Amino acid sequence: MTGRTLVAGVGNVFQRDDAFGVEVIRLLADRPQPAGVEIADFGIRGVHLVYELLDGCDLFVLVDAAQRGYEPGTVTVLEVEPGDVARQRTAPSAGVLDAHGLAPDEIFAMLASMGNRPGRSLVVACEPADVSAGMGLSDQVREALPHAVRAVETILERMTRQEIPEQIKQEEGAQGDYQAD
Repeated sequence: MTGRTLVAGVGNVFQRDDAFGVEVIRLLADRPQPAGVEIADFGIRGVHLVYELLDGCDLFVLVDAAQRGYEPGTVTVLEVEPGDVARQRTAPSAGVLDAHGLAPDEIFAMLASMGNRPGRSLVVACEPADVSAGMGLSDQVREALPHAVRAVETILERMTRQEIPEQIKQEEGAQGDYQAD
């Protein structure tokens, strides 16, 4: 146990809603955090994130846009189990590693291939509406930002009380509220 928690936002600010993780981290950066919590924007630097994770952490929270088939702007919280990564490839399969384009599953696979993994890994994901070239979030994803910030803060509050449940309960309400899978 390292006592360390890393909350990392990833995404490309030049692909509209793909910037979701970066924007959530920007909002979290100015808020007080519990001891041992690091908030970091990794943007498109997936390999740097993997190396940062090699230092170890008890809880890793990845914030990213992810197409999962929900309505745009829906925020979900997922837990990545070690077995999920083991069933996937053990490293990015491309012949040449694209240090600027590692997807979350490739980050976890690369980390596993190096013999390491965080104590617990959660993904706070938002369903994008538009990942075409351009800057600025769609209305649906911009409106989801406070819901994602609340989801991360809830995870961190429960972490400090050491009571992160096996599944974070789904919140009822307006579109954009988070739900657990």
